[in-house]
Amino acid sequence: MRDTPVRKARDGFHWDQVETLHYKDEGSAPFRDVTRQVLFADAAGGAEWRYFEVAPGGWSTLERHEHTHAVMVLRGHGRCLVGERVCEIAERDLVEVPPMTWHQFRAAPDAPLGFLCLVSRERDRPQLPDEETLARLRSLPAVAAFLEPQSRVKR
Repeated sequence: MRDTPVRKARDGFHWDQVETLHYKDEGSAPFRDVTRQVLFADAAGGAEWRYFEVAPGGWSTLERHEHTHAVMVLRGHGRCLVGERVCEIAERDLVEVPPMTWHQFRAAPDAPLGFLCLVSRERDRPQLPDEETLARLRSLPAVAAFLEPQSRVKR
């Protein structure tokens, strides 16, 4: 157990005794300007609660995996792709990502997008789309428009 059962909130969506980490290893998957904080990890109960923050204009990796997760927006606004649907998201919105569903979160250009993500502590590694999958997703006009800004940025 930590020094205290309460992790006090600090300014800027940080918490005492919680390290701000890189979202993923650089070059492991395409993303832009994302950090993560593991707020709670319970080995016995199997749950992990994480806070992600996407800087203005940034995005998470387009991925899918076998585990489900729930995302609660705490800060800012933006859009998300879940399956073949693009949705506007804002503070207090809850997003459910079913297993094996392509998903990505994108911050609006004018504000960071901060969200809590609840997942199983033991989970599979994310899968990235291959060229055939990307072509199929891009055949849908709304999805193509959502993914388009990402393709203009070289990492």
